[in-house]
Amino acid sequence: MRKTCIGVMGGTAANEATAANARQLGALIAENGWVLISGGRPTGVMQASISGAHEAGGLTVGVLFDDDQKYAAKDLDIVIPTGMGAARNIINVFSSDVVVACQGTGGTLSEIALALRFGRPVVLLDFDPGEAFLNAGAADGRWALAATPAEAIDRIREYLAETPTN
Repeated sequence: MRKTCIGVMGGTAANEATAANARQLGALIAENGWVLISGGRPTGVMQASISGAHEAGGLTVGVLFDDDQKYAAKDLDIVIPTGMGAARNIINVFSSDVVVACQGTGGTLSEIALALRFGRPVVLLDFDPGEAFLNAGAADGRWALAATPAEAIDRIREYLAETPTN
């Protein structure tokens, strides 16, 4: 049976609250038996979510911006160096059954836009880029705001129930 993959996207820089949310989210993803997919950098939301999932015994995958594994975050189980730069964002999105976006900037916004464009549900964890942006990309309206990691997990479960992955 194929494993459910949850993409966690967010900034390379993260304030304390965002990093704490990402770490807790990673742990909750692992506790649900889901695979965590991220951009795999050793900073910000990526490292925090990977660390949380790893500490909770989960499987972590990093799809790297760079072409060398030496740029990978600590605690990744599977490292995929692409050398594609930001173009790797589409791999992150297509590999995810649901995308969770934490606070970030242009790269995170591009991942949200790609997810919405290609029909992946998006959960925004303590991050609201604006209803106009979200609705412009989502023909089916599959995005939700979540204030806490636990609420994000609830939204993920709802989306997964709507679209079985097996």
